[in-house]
Amino acid sequence: MKIDSIEIAVRGKTIRVPSVHIDGQILVVTGNVIKTAAIRDEDFVEGESICDPREFIPKLAKSSLRVDILTFAEKIYEGTAKHPYPFEWDNAAVACTGCFRDWWEKLPQESRKNVRRAAKRGVIVQVAKFDEEFIQGIKEIYDEMPVRQGRRFWHFGKDLETVKRENGTYLDRSEFIGAYHNGELIGFMKFVYVGRVANMMQILSKASHYDKRPMNALIAKAVEVCEEKRISYLVYSKFSYGNKMQSQIADFKRRNGFVQMNFPRYFIPLTLKGKLVLRLKLHRGLLGVLPSGLIGWLSRLRSAGHLLSKGFSRVSRTGESDLEAR
Repeated sequence: MKIDSIEIAVRGKTIRVPSVHIDGQILVVTGNVIKTAAIRDEDFVEGESICDPREFIPKLAKSSLRVDILTFAEKIYEGTAKHPYPFEWDNAAVACTGCFRDWWEKLPQESRKNVRRAAKRGVIVQVAKFDEEFIQGIKEIYDEMPVRQGRRFWHFGKDLETVKRENGTYLDRSEFIGAYHNGELIGFMKFVYVGRVANMMQILSKASHYDKRPMNALIAKAVEVCEEKRISYLVYSKFSYGNKMQSQIADFKRRNGFVQMNFPRYFIPLTLKGKLVLRLKLHRGLLGVLPSGLIGWLSRLRSAGHLLSKGFSRVSRTGESDLEAR
């Protein structure tokens, strides 16, 4: 079985990592000290990512790919573990989209006002074509500011061809929604259909149009489209990250009808090092090890550091962010 390498995106940067094809899936390996294998773009894989681990793991071992831990997850709507392997509870921020009216009526009054405010202030939200004009509009949103939510914004300054390539994945299963004001694209969303689920790949708006609440309008339109397509769930990445229990983006998701849905994620050690890492819970990273209070303090320190070091006078407001993992 041939070991290859493939490009993946990590925090807005493209890197090459070892990979191998097994049972129709592309397995990629990340990490320097701890080698972790996962299905490439697992959130966007239709059907089971690994149907039978008992057959999959021996094939991985024969590949000679150096791996300490294999990880894969059940679908978000699976509440029980199907396989006899070690697992932990992962989570997603999920809006049930079977009925737009039910979703709407559960929203806080302020969130409903924000959707109406967008319309009153001239924002038009509609399904968009992924054409050159739309791509140019995405680039203009990217280039509005170099820092968002206290972090260096990883899409800032990318050239038009890169913007097109990175947003042009899974086009046969993708939906683009644009928020326009006087013909200007001021916000957009991309999500990918995966069976009963619509997985957001990106949602972003211009901070200069924050007063028009385009983010709220984009989400409302997405729920409406999902209902029309008979999609059960709209997923907005994770709801919580390790021990980081509070954040502006989590509050934004909550106010817009997203709830935390837990599902099993397996962590299968393949080496002695992998077993030790799992026993010490080092696979969870800093957010899974550090206390919640310390994580909050470090986040505030990081935000202040970016602003002071660069002298940026503008930062994004709540919710105006690219999805955390892409």
